[in-house]
Amino acid sequence: MNLFWKNLLGKITPTEVLEKREEEITIAMNRYEKVSKSVELAEYQKLFHEVKSATFIEHKKTLQNRKYKDTEEFKAMKRFNKLHHSHPLKVYYSILNSAELKAFVAFEKTPEYEKLGDKKEVAASEKLQKMKAFEKSKDYKTYCRFHESFTIKEYEELKAKVESDEFKQNNAFWANPQRWQTTAEYKKEQRFYELAKNPDIEFYNNEKPERFKEFLNQKITFEDSFAWNSLTKSSWDFGFQYKSPDAIGNHSFTNEKQANNGGKNSQVRDGILTISTKKENVTARAWNPEKGFVMQEFEYTSDVLQTGKEFRQKEGTFMAKIRCTGNAHHAFWLGADGKLPHINIFYYDGKKISVGNATSNVFDGVKITGINPSKFFIYTLKWSKSELIWMINNIEVYRTSANIPKEEMFLVFNSFIPQKSHGGEGTLEIDWVKVYQN
Repeated sequence: MNLFWKNLLGKITPTEVLEKREEEITIAMNRYEKVSKSVELAEYQKLFHEVKSATFIEHKKTLQNRKYKDTEEFKAMKRFNKLHHSHPLKVYYSILNSAELKAFVAFEKTPEYEKLGDKKEVAASEKLQKMKAFEKSKDYKTYCRFHESFTIKEYEELKAKVESDEFKQNNAFWANPQRWQTTAEYKKEQRFYELAKNPDIEFYNNEKPERFKEFLNQKITFEDSFAWNSLTKSSWDFGFQYKSPDAIGNHSFTNEKQANNGGKNSQVRDGILTISTKKENVTARAWNPEKGFVMQEFEYTSDVLQTGKEFRQKEGTFMAKIRCTGNAHHAFWLGADGKLPHINIFYYDGKKISVGNATSNVFDGVKITGINPSKFFIYTLKWSKSELIWMINNIEVYRTSANIPKEEMFLVFNSFIPQKSHGGEGTLEIDWVKVYQN
């Protein structure tokens, strides 16, 4: 597959852009999750349903728009004031508590009261004359008119009502044109608007969580950004990994030009793991398929690093940010305890990059041209039950549904020089490696 035109036309997203995008999404996702569990968001959402409800809106509209003169309180006060300032009622209450009325009421209960109907008796008695005059007075007639009347009953009820604390409170509320601002609902509404301007809640409401779907569906199971400075402090071991704990892993092969150097050619600097293939003559152990282990002279040294003891995984997403230089072969692959299965996530033979799945009969993969291996790219394998998918940055380069591994596999980085190739010095640099489980 030739990626030249895709790279030239910008269809391959630059590595730094992908990393920045992933970092931004990760930060946003973590923030979104944190805000989703916050007390403030729970309060905001509760207030949202209340403040935006038809009942709340209608209630607010009523309080803001209702005229005081249309209220029962206004009508009650108006009627009370009319009665309270009524002259006849004032006369009634002045007579009601007068000494004259008390004397006349007492007089009515005596036998003398009947003499008021006899003119001669009245003319002969100063007391009867006085009582007769009160009985015919305008004030007494006013008293008789209102005493135990509906009007007095209404006034008394209104007076008790308007003088109650509850009525005073309600009347003051409805008489206030700014009554809405005095309510508990207004405070809730203001709190809602305050929370709506909260930067975290604004972020949460404007965020599209569906963009987190791919990340939420994956759990990171292994990650190394190479902050260590010694292999003994890392998850990596030098040499090959075999099923038997007694098997020797630190060796090379007789059909290669480099001796694997027990981790001495691997170093971390500025957060980048570098495996260096160096021009130097050494004598080292090598595996010969017919003779077993033999000591052999080598022209170069290099290294193999793997996670066989620390980390293995079946299925998931395996990623590394890699670049390489020189005429050596460089690889990032998944291995098991035997020769197979073997999956190359990245393999550079000094001329071309390839990816694929090695089987007993054929290599199921593809060669990649058109990109510069000396520049950082993100090489990815997506491994599911049904298929293997290889990607370089955001571009899918190959997929297959054949020979899907059934066992857990570990990570391997190594550089080597086949005996039949000219070969030369080179470096394999890894900025980071990540593994996710779906």
